[in-house]
Amino acid sequence: EVQLVESGGGLVQAGGSLRLSCAASGFTFDDYIIGWFRQAPGKEREGVSCISGGDGSTYYYSSVKGRFTISSDNAKSTVFLQMNSLKPEDTAVYYCAAERGGVVVGFVPDYWGQGTQVTVSS
Repeated sequence: EVQLVESGGGLVQAGGSLRLSCAASGFTFDDYIIGWFRQAPGKEREGVSCISGGDGSTYYYSSVKGRFTISSDNAKSTVFLQMNSLKPEDTAVYYCAAERGGVVVGFVPDYWGQGTQVTVSS
């Protein structure tokens, strides 16, 4: 059974940092693209970033480029999202997601985690 478990969300002031983790299980990590989406209240879910478990290639959506960094620990089947210079508009539920095969551009997940809340106060 595929499981994606997020952790690390919380409340932070604008300009601060948080690091999210996604612990993956039930599949071969190297065969998947794993990444993050987010959904703010009243808005559609949007992509944040993703990484290839196979070759480590990454992709960032424009709203977070230069502020967020995605990385992975393949030995622990875990993906991290380091979020710096946080803004109130980054407030959302952040979801970990995974897609078998594919490429980092055009990430279309097959599996989703339950989400973790990130709140950035002004």
